[in-house]
Amino acid sequence: MSPLPTDLYDRSSKLFAKLKGYYAHGAGQHSARILYTVLFVAPYYLSPKLRSTAANSRDAPSVIRARTRAAGLTCLASIVITVYLLAIHGHATPHDVLHLLGLWPVQAIDIAKVTGLVMILFVGPLYASLVVESGWRQLTFREAKDTLFDSWIGYRNFVVAPASEEIVFRSLVIPLFILAKMPPKQIVFLTPLIFGLAHVHHMADFCRTHTPAGRTLPTMGVFLQALLRAVFQFCYTSLFGFFTAFAFLRTGNLYAIILAHSFCNFMGFPQLWGRLESVDEDYTHVAPNVTQGKRDEGVGHAQRDESPDGGVKVGNSLMQPEDERSERARTATAVVSTRLGLGWTVVYYVLILAGAYGFYRLLFPLTESRNALEVFSR
Repeated sequence: MSPLPTDLYDRSSKLFAKLKGYYAHGAGQHSARILYTVLFVAPYYLSPKLRSTAANSRDAPSVIRARTRAAGLTCLASIVITVYLLAIHGHATPHDVLHLLGLWPVQAIDIAKVTGLVMILFVGPLYASLVVESGWRQLTFREAKDTLFDSWIGYRNFVVAPASEEIVFRSLVIPLFILAKMPPKQIVFLTPLIFGLAHVHHMADFCRTHTPAGRTLPTMGVFLQALLRAVFQFCYTSLFGFFTAFAFLRTGNLYAIILAHSFCNFMGFPQLWGRLESVDEDYTHVAPNVTQGKRDEGVGHAQRDESPDGGVKVGNSLMQPEDERSERARTATAVVSTRLGLGWTVVYYVLILAGAYGFYRLLFPLTESRNALEVFSR
């Protein structure tokens, strides 16, 4: 593959020559990276409105709204800092700044290719969701609206979280490493680690919400469960961060990685063992108190892992207007699992392997762009 003429460090003399000395020692980008992480996570624990408790979980609308505002302020403050460094110290032109942040120019084909790439990786889960579970019936505008905007949990998971995390940990952090002329491979494997660490704070959330009433500290069982969840989430988010950092450098397109992040959040972690089961949902009437704290059925497929195992999945009364709560409280969804023939499972795991191989083979071709921020050698 011929090298692309898109190495911004060499092309944009006004910006990079003046910032070379400022960032060459490496302190600038590391300090900003740590500062952005603190700004992103600290409000969750400094403000009582943002803290989750056993009585007011992180899924409560009031907590989601408060955290959304905090994420917006964090993005704004981090953007001001990065643009200040680029414009004041480097005398960057507006075009330079927009390009480094992945905001402009916008190539729709790059967005489509990156999205297609992650869909290839998830071809197995897509088969399970759309074909095995007949999820294709729910591919409607109304369903998308209900999932993304009418559910606070869906709005957080599929809109706010992908946008804010990619802006802070990719769009605002990676340009500083480019300015320090750090090798692109180091950028890919170094910057996502802080992204993974930024998710470890969920361990404190889990301990706080699962500590029995009357205790100050969680039980050993709760602590170990929270630790295992935190380690898994660190590994998973770091691996995902490697991909989005690579895609951002290869395409210079922030919108592509936000959409990829949202898609991966929607799909969730794929099933890697066990036999496929078909899930049928039938509505029944239950007592009002059964509905408290349960999930909203309008939330997408990726959030099903948070519903109770095997029992009843119902609407979250905290997420509904007062005039809807009584009706929703009387309605539950009985989840009935049906074991499928072995052939369905065999096809699923074959597609899992095929998707992983296809992702590997197409990683470079589908992330190639004339707007790339760095050039990679294979």
